Amino acid sequence: MKYAFFLGCAAPVLTGNYELSTRAVAKRLGIGLVDVDEFACCGFPIESIDHKTTILMAARNLSIAKDLGLDILTICPGCASTLLEANRELKESRELREEVNKKLGKIGRSYEGGVKVKHFIKVLNEDIGTDKVKSSVKRNLEVLRIAPHYGCHYLKPSHLFNQYEDPEFPHSLDELISAAGARPVDYQDKMDCCGGIAFGIDDNISYTMTGKKLENIKKAGADAICLVCPLCNVMYDRNQRAIERKLDTSYGLPVLFYPQLLGLAMGFDEEELGLNLNRVKVSELLSKI
Repeated sequence: MKYAFFLGCAAPVLTGNYELSTRAVAKRLGIGLVDVDEFACCGFPIESIDHKTTILMAARNLSIAKDLGLDILTICPGCASTLLEANRELKESRELREEVNKKLGKIGRSYEGGVKVKHFIKVLNEDIGTDKVKSSVKRNLEVLRIAPHYGCHYLKPSHLFNQYEDPEFPHSLDELISAAGARPVDYQDKMDCCGGIAFGIDDNISYTMTGKKLENIKKAGADAICLVCPLCNVMYDRNQRAIERKLDTSYGLPVLFYPQLLGLAMGFDEEELGLNLNRVKVSELLSKI
């Protein structure tokens, strides 16, 4: 099982722990991640400015994967939704395909379709399955209460994911947390945005949104947050101390990417999973297991 590994922009720059843990877990499960030097930005950052340029950037990446004969696996929900949307629009519009291919032709490329795009969590659910995930567990995590955070782009816009699951009442991340041996925790406003979309525009709004969710998760008695998005991690992990200062409170909630949680269950050590790179320290969490 091989995929072209699409890291995107945020993951390698801001969340190296996500990449490290994904590579470790994928290898253990027999998922081949093929590094592709030619990949570039998916196009998402300029979507609100120039939609057609976003489609062009995504089409270039899709054409590279097509030449390799590989589907794409990404760890960024924003990248996944952007590449999926481009795939859909290019498939449905001959006029758009011709326009895009005319421009791609200048660099010797063309969009031909035929490439699937999946987030790593969907690969675990659909291609690996929770039974195999369970069978990979070597360390007991039953004592851990984990709050899943799905984020916005993992499930939305829902028309891109072929009714993979109800975007308002999802279950896949909860099930994978259980498969790793930990206990998923429900909490108020579970499906609310992390606040990252407003970060850099109005930090007060962003910090308030993030703080509200941190407060709800803390009240629910969770030992840690589990998520699958680099931007959500920036808000919950990298900015948690800043939010505590801004709101004059304390959360102290460790934030784990799902591959870090699963990697712990598989028996990997702290450095192999990049847990030493987490901003909110995980030593108390690790002492419980």
